[in-house]
Amino acid sequence: MAQLNDIIQWCNQALKAHEFKDYAPNGLQIEGKSEVRKILCAVTASQDAIEATVAQGADLLLVHHGYFWKGEAYPITGMRGKRIKTLIQHDISLAAYHLPLDSHPVLGNNAAIADLLELENIEALDPSERNPVGNIGYLKQPMAPEAFRAFASERLGFNAVHLPAAPAFIQKVGFCTGGAQDYISKAAEQQCDAYISGEVSERTFYEAKELNVHYYACGHHATERHGVQRLAKAISEQFNIEYSYFELNNPI
Repeated sequence: MAQLNDIIQWCNQALKAHEFKDYAPNGLQIEGKSEVRKILCAVTASQDAIEATVAQGADLLLVHHGYFWKGEAYPITGMRGKRIKTLIQHDISLAAYHLPLDSHPVLGNNAAIADLLELENIEALDPSERNPVGNIGYLKQPMAPEAFRAFASERLGFNAVHLPAAPAFIQKVGFCTGGAQDYISKAAEQQCDAYISGEVSERTFYEAKELNVHYYACGHHATERHGVQRLAKAISEQFNIEYSYFELNNPI
């Protein structure tokens, strides 16, 4: 058992949450009981994830995608209202970390992608960023574009979409998880052979061809399912409490 405030303070410090200008508040979003015996982590605070938290008797739902995004309507009604009502009725806390969890060099989504794809010599995709949310890594051996698509698909558990470019081999790879397809321009500036993100837009097809960078869309959910598990495991070890992961295999 651990104190909720201690867990949140530790996460905020470990992830340097205060250093990010983000699209939603990082940290504690909904406050439940003060003592935490079990954590359930998930990519997104969906109704299914909340109901799993209730069913498993967890006290804290830890996610990458929480609530209160910029541009959202203020009234707590409809789908979001039902989600928040369920959390409050069961005295469950919700904590969310977005860009800080993408960026963290050990616990983050990008760090997990680098490990899964066996990328080495990790550096910033944008060297001007204090806490880079995108990275560059190098394959140990160059790979043909289609071989790399198969490799990434197998390692990330997602049938990657490949938008081709001219380079015959891939070694220098830019990557930023989630919906960061537009960072392909940053990958081009850094002379990457390929760039990986989660989603793909119609315009990305032309950008890959004209910027001459192979693009691989490996799934928003699939590229961001690992960071929250790493964070929950670190909390579990720090505070000696139980955690579990809820997988809702989102195909996007």
